[in-house]
Amino acid sequence: QVQLVESGGGLVQPGGSLRLSCATSGSIFSFNVMGWYRQAPGKQRELVASKPNWGSTHYADSVKGRFTVIRDNAKNTMYLQMNSLKPEDTAVYYCKASQMEVDYWGQGTQVTVSS
Repeated sequence: QVQLVESGGGLVQPGGSLRLSCATSGSIFSFNVMGWYRQAPGKQRELVASKPNWGSTHYADSVKGRFTVIRDNAKNTMYLQMNSLKPEDTAVYYCKASQMEVDYWGQGTQVTVSS
């Protein structure tokens, strides 16, 4: 089975930066698309950003200009660089990788932006 492991979450002050990592069990070239989602308490999971293997990265309007997806093929790792963090960015962040018709999810990492 495919395994995804997120890391890098934590507590950060508003305006600060954080970089999340998503380590995969295999080559990231085996996935059609990889991306980041987040879910705040009491709310539905929402798309943060997605990067198809064949296309450009799509960012949610709420994070455009602040978040950047980086794919490191040599390390089989995808990163989410988060800058200018806001309290509304507080959520559990999940990595997702899609292979054909199957989606794989990590367990999530908590990001808390204090007020």
